[in-house]
Amino acid sequence: MGKIQFNTIGLEKKPKDCHVVVAMSGGVDSSTVAGMMKQEGYNVTGITLKLYDDGKTSSSRNNRQCCAGQDIMDAKRVSEKLNINHKILYYQNKFKKDVIDNFVDGYIKGETPIPCVQCNQTVKFRDLYSYAKELKADALITGHYVDRLKINGKAFMYRAKDLQRDQSYFLFNTTQEQLNFLRFPLGKLTKKETRKIATKLDLNVANKPDSQDICFVPNGDYAAVIKKFKPSSFKKGDIVDTEGNKVGEHEGIINFTIGQRKGIKVAGEEAFYVLKINAQKNQIIIGPKQALGVDKIFLKELNLFQDFSKCSNIFVKVRSTGKFLKAKINIQSQNATVDLESSETGVSPGQACVFYQKDKLGDKVLGGGWISSTSN
Repeated sequence: MGKIQFNTIGLEKKPKDCHVVVAMSGGVDSSTVAGMMKQEGYNVTGITLKLYDDGKTSSSRNNRQCCAGQDIMDAKRVSEKLNINHKILYYQNKFKKDVIDNFVDGYIKGETPIPCVQCNQTVKFRDLYSYAKELKADALITGHYVDRLKINGKAFMYRAKDLQRDQSYFLFNTTQEQLNFLRFPLGKLTKKETRKIATKLDLNVANKPDSQDICFVPNGDYAAVIKKFKPSSFKKGDIVDTEGNKVGEHEGIINFTIGQRKGIKVAGEEAFYVLKINAQKNQIIIGPKQALGVDKIFLKELNLFQDFSKCSNIFVKVRSTGKFLKAKINIQSQNATVDLESSETGVSPGQACVFYQKDKLGDKVLGGGWISSTSN
């Protein structure tokens, strides 16, 4: 028998016999991926999700939000340029329920939520995944910067070549079933190389600015979004020190995050930082910078890609832009305790703690969980 021939996405078919769905946000990354797939001869269907109604803001060419009016038009233009099928799915209700509502509720509970993870976990890799299956697609392709390697018949996720763009932190909640079906062609490219390909393909989005991380938060004003959906959440309360003494008053806990220094409005000999947020007592606890460090992190709702018993050389990340932290992880069913080798600051409930292992192929994602609490 001859050697098995695989196409560029690892399937035993000729590209022209493969139907792939490309998630197209209207940005340069997903548009380039669609162009790459078309150029390689795949049967491509581009799908754009309309996730929220942003009023008049999307009409501006300088608007840097995704999944709204201008980006949908850009995705449509790219599809016409590439001569591929294009569909728009109207997921506003799903997005409101699964992402925006969770975001608002998280802040009300004193957490710092990550809507991009929730978005990937729900409307993108749950609902869009299901729709791609309904279309009998062979794979779902996205423009995420993350590497996918198949080892002994099993798909694994690794950090992207371009570590400045790596998005593996946001994809820790991907299921194994989804990972088997997903493909990430940009995992081995840099952003500069992606834009160069987009230019060669003559795509109208080749020089389009990157969208902001949280698409439904204009100008990074979290409080305005929360006020819009739950104005009753703005309740005045006490700002207290580590001894429980009242030292000030706040206009609502949703205005604060762990590690925050500006906006506390409490005078002292040294700068104060937000150490904890007690939603039950409606209190902000502040203290000096040295009190911010945590050594132990408690996690809930784990998602694991493999058994930890044989893993060594483990690191964690507690924020998307954070560094690798050496740690020991004790798994207890769906919960875990993470002991950091050295203290880390600004660790907040509601964020994700993602596990990595360094091996000869790169930085492999082992899984992760949601931060429920911390201690020092």
